[in-house]
Amino acid sequence: MTRPDREMAAWQDKPDRRPKRLPASFWIPLAILIAFALFALLMVAAKAHDAPMGWAYSTACCSGVDCREVDDLAIHEGPEGYTVPSGEVIAYGSPKVKDSPDGRFHWCSYQGSETGKTICLYVPGRGS
Repeated sequence: MTRPDREMAAWQDKPDRRPKRLPASFWIPLAILIAFALFALLMVAAKAHDAPMGWAYSTACCSGVDCREVDDLAIHEGPEGYTVPSGEVIAYGSPKVKDSPDGRFHWCSYQGSETGKTICLYVPGRGS
């Protein structure tokens, strides 16, 4: 046996240390599972949170941090509409005004800020 033949034979006797490639039958279901998990995570993130009495704020009003119950004294009813804690006046007929299922005021403002613009105002039995 010549030297190149011996080297070739020695090389063939060594175990193959290259990583094995996984077949497509493994990757396709894994990709589907990951896509489903990401979709589910995004759906949970988009869900509005619940009011203290257990009903859910509308996703149009709340991204999970925007809404909270406010004391009746924090909302003033005047001739122009409802005045919220930020000083903003929400007209009685505004689409921002919603019925409050628990009969209490709930104010939804951007990022839940006391100075943020109003997204929705849940009012006891007066919304449209």
